[in-house]
Amino acid sequence: MTAEAEHPNRAGVCAPLGFRAGVAAAGVRLDGNETRTDVAVIRSDTPAVAAGVFTRNTVKAAPVVISQLTLRRGAPISAVVVNAGNANACTGAQGFRDALVMCATTGDVLDLDPSDVLVCSTGVIGRPMPMERVMRGIRAAGLAMSPGAGDEVARAIMTTDTVPKTAVATFVASGFTYTVGGTAKGAGMLHPDMATLLAFITTDAPVDASVLQPALSRVTDSTFNCVTVDGDTSTNDTCLLLANGAAGGTSITSGSSAAAAFEDALMQVCDSLAEQLVADAEGATRHFRVAVDGAADGDQARVAARVVAQSPLVKTAVHGGDPNWGRIVAALGRSGADFTLDRCRVAIGGLVVFDRGAPEPVDHNLVRVALSSPRIDIAIDLGAGDGSGHAWGCDLSPEYVHINADYTT
Repeated sequence: MTAEAEHPNRAGVCAPLGFRAGVAAAGVRLDGNETRTDVAVIRSDTPAVAAGVFTRNTVKAAPVVISQLTLRRGAPISAVVVNAGNANACTGAQGFRDALVMCATTGDVLDLDPSDVLVCSTGVIGRPMPMERVMRGIRAAGLAMSPGAGDEVARAIMTTDTVPKTAVATFVASGFTYTVGGTAKGAGMLHPDMATLLAFITTDAPVDASVLQPALSRVTDSTFNCVTVDGDTSTNDTCLLLANGAAGGTSITSGSSAAAAFEDALMQVCDSLAEQLVADAEGATRHFRVAVDGAADGDQARVAARVVAQSPLVKTAVHGGDPNWGRIVAALGRSGADFTLDRCRVAIGGLVVFDRGAPEPVDHNLVRVALSSPRIDIAIDLGAGDGSGHAWGCDLSPEYVHINADYTT
């Protein structure tokens, strides 16, 4: 019996063939909770082609720099090691040494070269890594590898998240069925420009390197970069994609129908994770999707959607169920998108509240009900062209302030 047959409920990063993972509770947070898992190791049984997208913050954590340098070599990757509870950011030269030690420790336990390992961290900035605990956790995770640990990885990487996040999609090419699986964490410091998160995506498709990085960059821009919670970006944002070809078939090359099918599946996984991120935002009670059509081009549509989604006034109106649609129109006006009011339309939950420069005679109580739903759709037509785009946002609640006011205390 194969490992895959022994674990029919493969999930997240372990859903594709040829991927295993292990987790451990190492007490990295130093908060006294020695039972909460906080170290994870993801392993590809065969070396995988890899791609990554990272924070654009000029302050980059040591693991981000190390992983970027590793990927620039263009060599196959066999493992990813990640810890939660400590960001290993703004930790000086020691932080870089610690990130390299994490790679070396992973290599030792999995019999890999350290250069075959990518490293990520998430948690509090500016605190030295408790390396004895981290190394002990890596060894334990490396010895507990299982193809059924996808859900466990999703839990181990959580910080202020309240629920784990995974997604899976499949596609068919040349008679082979391939799987794309992923997991992500992030509940605060989320904003476009590589939205603040850690995300790990795997596939058993034989995707050529020339396809992998461009596809990840495009998909990230249309999913994770369309999420905003609080306007902050982090020092540790990382999205990694590994393709090991374990499901067989010929190489998926640029311009092929198989490449398009792969990118569609990747989009499904990342868009699902993006919505899960914003739905679990710190203190959020509801989340919303801003869809902009009729923009001069796609870029302007995405910018307009993002400005509306990140507006504190829109977010607080959503929290209070306040049908103050004027805040949406005002946000559009400062977005920089080209449009005129006499062609603009705004709808909330399917109810048109503004059309062609004037308010619509809609029952505001119905709008209030729409704004009180757990998930809200805000549809905007700028009437300026054929461009479309979207963004995900959430309400801004007092609980968000409480969480972040007491984050380290």
